[in-house]
Amino acid sequence: MTWWFDPRRTYEDNVARGPFGAFAPDARLPEPTAQAPGETFLARPVHRPFGIAAGPLPTARHCAAAFAHGFDINVYKTVRSRAVRAHPFPHALAVRVEGDLPAGGRETLVADADIDSAWSISNSYGVPSSDPDVWQPDMERAAQAAGAGQLLVGSCQGTRDGGSERSLIEDYARTAALVAETGAHAIELNLSCPNEGTSQLVCHDPRLTGRVVGAVKERVGDVPVVVKIAYVRSDHDLAALVASVTDAVEGIAAVNTLPARLVRVDGSPALPGAGREVAGVCGAAIRWAGLEMSSRLARLRERTGAAFVIVGVGGVLTAHDYVAYRLAGADAVMAATGAMRDPALARAVRAVRVGEPTG
Repeated sequence: MTWWFDPRRTYEDNVARGPFGAFAPDARLPEPTAQAPGETFLARPVHRPFGIAAGPLPTARHCAAAFAHGFDINVYKTVRSRAVRAHPFPHALAVRVEGDLPAGGRETLVADADIDSAWSISNSYGVPSSDPDVWQPDMERAAQAAGAGQLLVGSCQGTRDGGSERSLIEDYARTAALVAETGAHAIELNLSCPNEGTSQLVCHDPRLTGRVVGAVKERVGDVPVVVKIAYVRSDHDLAALVASVTDAVEGIAAVNTLPARLVRVDGSPALPGAGREVAGVCGAAIRWAGLEMSSRLARLRERTGAAFVIVGVGGVLTAHDYVAYRLAGADAVMAATGAMRDPALARAVRAVRVGEPTG
């Protein structure tokens, strides 16, 4: 298999030399669609409210290729207010999990390097970022690569660095303002990265989430903001989280990866370095969580009369999965592992209609 974002390579190699395979600059492009955009997302016309989630699109080259292959809503990989290095290699491993991965983070799973055979993989890159002097002009080029019926979302997050809550909030706001300057059509606030430690997720603290979102909206004005959240077990906690953001954001995306303890066959840690025993898992094993969160968010929205859009993420590998998310209540759907495995996934999604059989 040829991955266009190659998990068998270092993050730095993907940034410097990618994309590969079907997304490579010299690869043959699919025929452009003759259809006019027929749907909307965040009040903008799109061919299909489908695209690639934050992670495998770290440069304008990757984003331009995604747009060219029919992915209409693409998220430029999460950036920060300063340069941050990726975790040591390897970052992504095949995760051996039967069925659904529970959301508690206590599962111990075997992981190995045979990633071509896996439908679920680890995500242990950390949250690497270049300096704003590098990523700002590149994100601007990525936004300009969007064609008619397409849009770029810039993902960002604040950095703790052992500082105060106030400094974290300010860093979120400062970074979001830098994203807004690039001309990205929307901003995604990453409030849920498991690489920050599952006990420290911003989205698990509605009070802090509200303060972050309020500070960001004050800085970015009319630029639409979507918050990326983790799986939330309790309906009470989810309602509190939604209530903390609905006055200020235009969308909620769920879910990020689910955490698990990853080991080799001999029981030793699968990923090198301190603090990496637990890593985020993405792919087929977390589809249930994304679908469940989409339906729960849709019920909350209906009950409260709120107006946010729902972005369903997690385990989207086929056009059938796209349809399932839309039927669950998602207004838009994004893939990461599925898109990396299948560069033709967007064309398959464009060929179906919600409610029609997908074959």
